[in-house]
Amino acid sequence: MYLQELSLINFKNYSQTELEFSPKINCFIGQNGVGKTNLLDAIYYLSMCKSYLNPIDSQNIKYNEEFFVLQGDYLLKEKHENIYCGLKKNRKKQFKRNKKEYQKLSDHIGLLPVVMISPLDNSLILDGSDERRKFMDSVISQYDKVYLDNLIRYNRALTQRNKLLKDFYQSRTFDQDAIEIWDDQLVALGEKIYNVRVKFVEELIPIFQEYYTRISGNKEQVKLIYDSQLHESEFKGLLNDSVKKDRIVQHTTVGIHKDDLILTLEDHPMKKAGSQGQQKTYLVSLKLAQFDFIKEISGFKPILLLDDIFDKFDKIRVRQIIELVAENHFGQIFITDTSQDRLEEILKEINIPHYIFLIDSTDSLQVKKVE
Repeated sequence: MYLQELSLINFKNYSQTELEFSPKINCFIGQNGVGKTNLLDAIYYLSMCKSYLNPIDSQNIKYNEEFFVLQGDYLLKEKHENIYCGLKKNRKKQFKRNKKEYQKLSDHIGLLPVVMISPLDNSLILDGSDERRKFMDSVISQYDKVYLDNLIRYNRALTQRNKLLKDFYQSRTFDQDAIEIWDDQLVALGEKIYNVRVKFVEELIPIFQEYYTRISGNKEQVKLIYDSQLHESEFKGLLNDSVKKDRIVQHTTVGIHKDDLILTLEDHPMKKAGSQGQQKTYLVSLKLAQFDFIKEISGFKPILLLDDIFDKFDKIRVRQIIELVAENHFGQIFITDTSQDRLEEILKEINIPHYIFLIDSTDSLQVKKVE
């Protein structure tokens, strides 16, 4: 699978751009702030039906414009696929596959798997458990539509249970039967989600550790641990035991929506023990493991998006990463960087097919392929 052509109209800082790509490595070169990452985000958008950078769709429309359009022409399993995304202000987002509109965006997720490695991934280490759950969910949802459907239904049930708890608190009433209706849904869906997450993390860990060892030169030991309240107790019992507390705080305090991933370096929290370089190596290894996992399940190679990953890496580690992703194990790759010389030197040495695009915003925003 690979993206052959990409077209953008009024997307972020681009008025109109059309690009053709190499099936292997494509590099976007330019100074910070010119829009390199926005091109990666457009590719991500066509796969995941949303921006990696900004969850508010309307804010991805170019300033002072009324709409944006993204189109991608892909070669997928020897067939050509055209994916269209259009959004007008105050209108519903449209997603089409070969001119046929999707009724549910979730039906598109997984068709064109993608893995994005970005400076924003630091949130997986530095922020709260929400970010790490989102990571698990985004990976699993790309290959398991039942999981995605269960997750959507779980979150709806959770919202309704929380609303009920607030209503009870404000009216100073309580209806156990009404709560149990939502409890039963949370338990049925939550246990299925939990079981899939357990299997996912178990299979991801050895792949992740192998990548970290290879990139770091086997200098440190890292771990990835799935933490869940359901490890020790039945979900139904947890809900029953927490109902008094839930009524006081007005939200559901137990369940798979409290799950977490514990990230460690030499048995210490990566957040506190890891240097910036170690943290970045951890994140790159985790995302490359995500690539392997999706590839194994889907049967073809996801598109790999590498945004400014060489910052805080020395030249040796940069070369190790480029050599790693240039192997036949990986498919189409998009890379952003500020240094053309740095990338060209490595790519020429390892003799891998590649296109380089220069992004210049001196007069008007232009993306030019280096011949």
